[in-house]
Amino acid sequence: MTDDDAPPPTSRSVLDAESDRLAWRLAVDAAGVGAFVWDLVTGDLRWDERLHELFGLDEESFGGTIEAFNRCVHPDDVGRVSDALQRAIATCGDYESEYRVVLPDGTLRWIEARGHAFADHPDGPPVRLVGAAYNTTEVREGEARVGRVLESMSSAFFQLDRSWRFAYVNSEAERLLGATRVHLIGASIWESFPSAVGSSFEEHYRAAVESGEPVTFEAWYPPPLDAWYEVRAWPSPEGLAVYFVDITARRDAQEALDRSAHRLALLASVSEALTATLDPTEGVSRLATRLVPELADWCLVTLVDDPHAADWRRGLRDVGWSHRDPAMEEVLRDYAARRLRAMTDRSYLAQAIREMTPVLMESSASEAVAAVLEPGAARDLLRRLAPFSAAVVPLRARGRTVGVVSVFRDIHRTPFTTDDVSLLEDIGARAALALDNARLYESQRDVSEALQRSMLTAPPQRRGLQVATRYTPAGEAARIGGDWYDAFLQGDATAPTPDIVVVVGDVVGHDVEAAAAMGQVRGLLRGIAVHSGDAPAAILSGLDTVMQSLQLETTATAVVARFEQVTPAGNGAAQVLLRWSHAGHPPALLVDHHGIVTRLADADANDLLLGFDPAAARHEGVVALQAGATLVLYTDGLVERRDRDIEDGIEALERLLAEVAPGTTDLDHLCDRLLGAMASEEQEDDVALLVVRWAPDTA
Repeated sequence: MTDDDAPPPTSRSVLDAESDRLAWRLAVDAAGVGAFVWDLVTGDLRWDERLHELFGLDEESFGGTIEAFNRCVHPDDVGRVSDALQRAIATCGDYESEYRVVLPDGTLRWIEARGHAFADHPDGPPVRLVGAAYNTTEVREGEARVGRVLESMSSAFFQLDRSWRFAYVNSEAERLLGATRVHLIGASIWESFPSAVGSSFEEHYRAAVESGEPVTFEAWYPPPLDAWYEVRAWPSPEGLAVYFVDITARRDAQEALDRSAHRLALLASVSEALTATLDPTEGVSRLATRLVPELADWCLVTLVDDPHAADWRRGLRDVGWSHRDPAMEEVLRDYAARRLRAMTDRSYLAQAIREMTPVLMESSASEAVAAVLEPGAARDLLRRLAPFSAAVVPLRARGRTVGVVSVFRDIHRTPFTTDDVSLLEDIGARAALALDNARLYESQRDVSEALQRSMLTAPPQRRGLQVATRYTPAGEAARIGGDWYDAFLQGDATAPTPDIVVVVGDVVGHDVEAAAAMGQVRGLLRGIAVHSGDAPAAILSGLDTVMQSLQLETTATAVVARFEQVTPAGNGAAQVLLRWSHAGHPPALLVDHHGIVTRLADADANDLLLGFDPAAARHEGVVALQAGATLVLYTDGLVERRDRDIEDGIEALERLLAEVAPGTTDLDHLCDRLLGAMASEEQEDDVALLVVRWAPDTA
């Protein structure tokens, strides 16, 4: 079939072609696209109406040549546009350019143009360049506004394309990254910043791109930047947008705050540990365990008895040590036992004591300390401990050195600094005060206890009466009190069977003053009883009167009991009467040979404390003792403690006596059993205990 035989196009196909052209034209018009054709043979440049409008010209005023076009382009962009046109012509390829044009009224407009160079036959030279152009001013102005915002931001910003190359860098990013955008744009981030490879930066950037989710993180970049950054990265189809700020100062401030808080916490911990005990040796041990491993790998704490001694070694004792490695504890213990004797006068310990200033060895501590030790075992042990850095800090309180703390770190730990020494001095000041207080307390306690024990004399001996006594001071957290016991003869000491008076009392108060007051009250009671020969109630009344007359500013509780031997008429066996009186004191307990326990005082028979009212009535009780009867007098420290009130304690003591007293023939053993069962491990108050048994068949 020839062309003449081909059927004519239908009206529908003609309509469709016309519709397509119309639709295309409407789309072009809607987009504001203008078309151009540049005849490369004749030089004619033809624009359509839309393109004339974009340039603000008409067909007559334009001129229709490439030179006329160049006159419309902004002078700064002419060269770049011409180069793009020449490349398209030379390659018979695509043309693409964005440039500014100067409108007749002087305003600027951004135009983006695209086209293609065509030849009439294959491999022939191009004869025309056909293209289109459209207005991008609004887009450019929007980008400019965004750019101005990005440039004015205090945060650094850069845009990475999908090949991880810099597409945009604002001025703050230039400053923080230490590079200009001229060098960065188009460069790979991994090549420009090689330390980012394999770092937290790469990990988070790639995670954001792969997940499509934004990320926020903080990370440190090593020198030359040497800074901490807070980074926010948002993925997009174009690549990755990254905002970041330098937070090095903030991190430094936070670290300083954390160090300060940690310092305060450590100081509080040391203070709490040291003030919880009044034993200097235990306090030193607690100080050592607080410093290791918190501040040091191992340490030694030395007590100084006399910092001004001619021989600085006199009175020095290494009494506390600790090592973070349990396997090295024995080595450190051996070193502590030997090092003081091996130290020369040039030792750092002597220097700290003599000059009362800390010594800092930031490095090579092993060699430095070994140099001031005599050759021998101590030096060999030091080399096994292998310190790299050390600090020796005197512990000073009330103008004198009471101790020295020596701390050491190995080579794997940051060396000691002046800040560490400052912290150790603060710790040392608190530790020194606590240690000095413990020493003062110990000295005062020794004086008080010696005074108190000096007045607790041995009881008298009498046929048929067994007497045992005990006195135990309070635990470390309490103080010496005014508890006492006494036993003495009353009446004619040459008589075959003189009466025996026994007393247990408790002066209100503690320490030396209480012990001294106890001595006065005890002495007065003994003197009144022996001189007057009075019975217990009268003795207590007389003591009350004398205390008021002598203006003794004290109060006390007491129980006084007297053992009186009575010989009945005829040939009857001798009897012993027990007569007693209480002055506000816990009730005396009487246990018969069957284990039945009787309280010798109740609410009615327990009279007013001594030191309040000399006219107060004093009551008295009397009972004839059976053979094997046991009297138990005690102070409240035996039955009262924090976890048990006094009434519960008395009931517990009654049950214990009923169980053990009848079967225990040795009163010393009975006292020990009572103390062991009733007193707590950390005794909070003094205990005075006096036990008397009527055993007529024993000598």
